Amino acid sequence: MKMSELNTGDKAKIDSIQAAGEICSRLIDMGLVKGTAFKIIRKAPLGDPIEIMLKGLLLALRLTEAESIAVRKIG
Repeated sequence: MKMSELNTGDKAKIDSIQAAGEICSRLIDMGLVKGTAFKIIRKAPLGDPIEIMLKGLLLALRLTEAESIAVRKIG
């Protein structure tokens, strides 16, 4: 499942990042690594951007970035 497919309030863990180059490096630098748990806080009306909370921080991601992150739902 892709991060972009989650709904507001869903909790999930990151399985993998399928982006390449600078985008992948930037996502990893922001703490989006395999096994990291997060929660979808809100989505913009058109789905872009997506706000998530991970490790006590709020992070906004573009829809294209969220589509490149494979996740699995938890709890």
